[in-house]
Amino acid sequence: MRTTTRPSGGLAVLMAVLMAGLALTACGTTSEADDTPLGNCRTGSLKWTLVLLGKEKGGSRADARLTAVNKGPDSCVFDGYPGIEIHNGKAESIDGTGPGHPASFPLSTKATVTVDLHYTPYGAKGADDWCVRQSEAVVWAPHDSDRTVVPVLDRHRRTVVIDACGETLSMAPPHRTPAGN
Repeated sequence: MRTTTRPSGGLAVLMAVLMAGLALTACGTTSEADDTPLGNCRTGSLKWTLVLLGKEKGGSRADARLTAVNKGPDSCVFDGYPGIEIHNGKAESIDGTGPGHPASFPLSTKATVTVDLHYTPYGAKGADDWCVRQSEAVVWAPHDSDRTVVPVLDRHRRTVVIDACGETLSMAPPHRTPAGN
């Protein structure tokens, strides 16, 4: 018969505390300064920008870039895809969607997170009749219920109209750009 040895008493409590501490450290993100857990980035603490970059060769896809700068007083965790919707009034809308679950990362004050977007422009091969034409988008941070409206801009920061078809904007995983870059 096989015997199993299990720690008891004080040793069992010590092991439980150590295992719980390891689990919390592995799951959470902490600030480098004092090892305190960071909260998720909030929509209102981020300055959002949506810039159209143009069509790829052949004209069947177009690119845009959504960026957010942490304007809050503290670092935060950017944990997942941001939300983005472009509406034609209360009718059609196109929503951003990305594959899988991107890695979370800390976003220090003044650092930028960037998400590349791809969409089908109106009139392109494969465009259907589900299209939106709008000069603004609704965006929000992952896991936040607050929303904000941002203008659609061209590369020169002038307001323009996005003319996108289909039900989704394809999103690349978010990535961080350090402050000053």
